[in-house]
Amino acid sequence: ALSSEDTPELLFDLRLQRDALRSGTIYSLVSKAVARNPPRAAGRRSGFSSSIISGLAQGSGEYFTRLGVGTPARNLYMVLDTGSDVVWVQCAPCKSCYSQSDPIFDPTKSASFSGIPCGSPLCRSLDSSGCNQRRMCLYQVSYGDGSVTFGDFSTETLTFRRTSVGRVALGCGHDNEGLFVGAAGLLGLGRGKLSFPSQTGSRFNRKFSYCLVDRSASSKPSSLVFGDAAIPRGALFTPLLTNPKLDTFYYVELLGISVGGTRVPKISPSLFKMDQEGNGGVIIDSGTSVTRLTQAAYTATRDAFRLGARNLKRAPDFSLFDTCFDLSGQTSVKVPTLVLHFRGADLSLPATNYLIPVDSSGTFCFAFAGTMNGLSIIGNIQQQGFRVAYDLAGSRVGFSPRGCA
Repeated sequence: ALSSEDTPELLFDLRLQRDALRSGTIYSLVSKAVARNPPRAAGRRSGFSSSIISGLAQGSGEYFTRLGVGTPARNLYMVLDTGSDVVWVQCAPCKSCYSQSDPIFDPTKSASFSGIPCGSPLCRSLDSSGCNQRRMCLYQVSYGDGSVTFGDFSTETLTFRRTSVGRVALGCGHDNEGLFVGAAGLLGLGRGKLSFPSQTGSRFNRKFSYCLVDRSASSKPSSLVFGDAAIPRGALFTPLLTNPKLDTFYYVELLGISVGGTRVPKISPSLFKMDQEGNGGVIIDSGTSVTRLTQAAYTATRDAFRLGARNLKRAPDFSLFDTCFDLSGQTSVKVPTLVLHFRGADLSLPATNYLIPVDSSGTFCFAFAGTMNGLSIIGNIQQQGFRVAYDLAGSRVGFSPRGCA
């Protein structure tokens, strides 16, 4: 179990601070990639799964999954992250390690741990690599919020409940600094060549899905599923798009937004379009909490929502939220419906996915934010309660409102 001494209000404020840094990381990655030259071109299997919990008790907006690392397997919490690629875990001996809820992983006690030679293709696949005195590979991953992990690049066995996946390339971090909190490391689920799905996709037919539990209900764990069973029946699918400059993120095509049953007239597909250079577009990210829309789209959506919710008592702004309401003393309220129109999939959000409590005294806020960046991010608050299915073999992402049971 994860626990914290901090109040819910403080934890939520921490979460939003981390979220702002997280989105900044993503914008920085994309802008750097777009400025660079184009990158070099790059059967049914049994499935497996693991559980997921919310990291809210740690002040984290991310979700953690539980899996075994090494042989024998040591169970650790890992951040579930579709917005990054490299898998890594904190390792002994620590030059600098942040506080985590599990004991630090000791590679000397694992029979399956193996270093990667400097000249190997895996080592060359890293964006930032080096060599130690024994000519073994070193890795470093820096995040836009100033966080960094550095150590030995190695292969190790990961165990999901009873299924073991061998020779997964992962970072064994001896120096991990910054805003990491609670979890022992990170399970990179992005589209880049070093992500867990890219490395091991043949084991599970290149399909995986997750359902994110309610932010506040750690008693209701959910699951991360790999294999054909990951794709629920009746899911609504939208095609995956590819950014020619950056392979990490899952891009989708957002065509418009409806509020209160009516398409918001000022929102055209051009607001969400990715240009030929790789600027703009829309990504789905499990590690960002609050959905960011380009400023014009956000303003139009927010204004339509305010109009539909004009009977509710307004409250002061909270952190990055500029549309809040005082619902104290009310047992039920009516709010406008909200639908995200993706190509081929209309995602009708439950009210709890866009009007969320920010304190314990009845203040609720509209859980979207604007960004001056051209890139929009669909965050995990809006994904909550849906099974989000990544069918990489079919190059599509699906949403199922009943896939969490």
